[in-house]
Amino acid sequence: MRVTNRWLVLAICCLSLFIVGIDVTGLNLALPSIQRDLDASYAQLQWVVDAYSVVLAGLLMLAGSSGDRWGRRRVFQTGLLLFGVGSLLCSLAPTIEVLIAARAVQAVGGSMLNPVAMSILTNTFHEARERAQAIGIWGATVGLSMALGPVVGGALVDASGWRAIFWLNIPVVVIALVLTALFVPESRAPHPRRFDPVGQVSVMVLLTALTFGIIEGDGRGWTSAVVLGCFLLAAAAGVVLARYERRRAEPLLDPRLFASVPFTGAVLSAVVGYAAFAGFLFLNTLYLQDVRGLSPLDAGLLTLPMAGATAVLSPISGRLVGKHGARPSLLLAALGITVSGIVLLGIAKDTPYGLLVVAYLAFGAGFGMLNPPITNTAVSGLPRAQAGVAAAVASMSRQVGASLGVAVYGAVVSARLVGPISTGLPDASRVGWWLMIAAGLCLGLLALWTTTAHARRTSERAAAAITS
Repeated sequence: MRVTNRWLVLAICCLSLFIVGIDVTGLNLALPSIQRDLDASYAQLQWVVDAYSVVLAGLLMLAGSSGDRWGRRRVFQTGLLLFGVGSLLCSLAPTIEVLIAARAVQAVGGSMLNPVAMSILTNTFHEARERAQAIGIWGATVGLSMALGPVVGGALVDASGWRAIFWLNIPVVVIALVLTALFVPESRAPHPRRFDPVGQVSVMVLLTALTFGIIEGDGRGWTSAVVLGCFLLAAAAGVVLARYERRRAEPLLDPRLFASVPFTGAVLSAVVGYAAFAGFLFLNTLYLQDVRGLSPLDAGLLTLPMAGATAVLSPISGRLVGKHGARPSLLLAALGITVSGIVLLGIAKDTPYGLLVVAYLAFGAGFGMLNPPITNTAVSGLPRAQAGVAAAVASMSRQVGASLGVAVYGAVVSARLVGPISTGLPDASRVGWWLMIAAGLCLGLLALWTTTAHARRTSERAAAAITS
């Protein structure tokens, strides 16, 4: 394959993932508008976000292995088509329940994009240095799209209403489908994994039951039969998953991967970091529009410093990872997120906008440093033939973090909320910012734990065990 074609494949994958990131995070700016237009409750707003994250996380492993088996280009195109159909259904949703269901359809398509795109890249760029560059650009694109989403989403909602966020996806999906058919080569794994129905169902039940219990706990009561039943069901699914996958020759979620400390650290860092990111977007959107009375566009523009910091620092983080390993980037990510949480602890109805910008800059800097080390660490040292599965684990951990972030941050804030959001949110949200500070400190500890000589030796042993 010519060099120009390889980089064109990278551009196509990045285009598809960019619009998904814009959609996922841009939707946050539309939540107050959706609440008013469709008469949605606080919990239903959480489900508008988490219906996508939960379904996506539950299907990512299946999508990665499906690409390895049936053809990565074919699965990637199917994902684009389903994501486009789901976007159309979202744009036409007459009720909040239909919108939540349409978001789930979107997620089925989205699950086929992220891990399969990574697999396409790792099987297109064979030279180690070029592959590292491609993965760095890919990781930066994901981070940039998620940071720019609030700005683009705010502009669209302000100009045409919340449905415009979903209209934007349709022409981009059509362009990506055509380009994929013309320029992306088909590829498969030599020995793809067999379908694992028990593992797949266990993952879906675990994530859905846990998220439902957290979101509905405040409204139904934490000791209600429904909520306790969800937590028990999630625990049972986790036990079944762990015991069954250890005995299976080709597991959906290979336990041997987690013998690698760097890989495990990348997964945990993604969960913690993306939980902070999703919780931050959810709470900050409600604060700027419902408490401060800003329009969606103004709220999006105010978060532009966060997007700018992410855009500038993501490629720098990729180069740092290439030269010095993951530790510097992860430590800087931890610092940025922690500082942002400390600043946001003091927000009130009349907090100066300059102070908010400082918090957004700090968070954007931290989030910009986060993605490249996670992406690179998750796939480095693992067999290329299983790239789809390995990338799916990293992608799933991001989505698990995002879904838990909205569920947990939203639940703890809702439990402390007194009166309407417009007056009670600043005080209630402080517990959420404490969670963000804890997330930053946790990222710092993970950076130190996963980058030692001992950690690297565990990675080498895990790779040898997988290929044996």
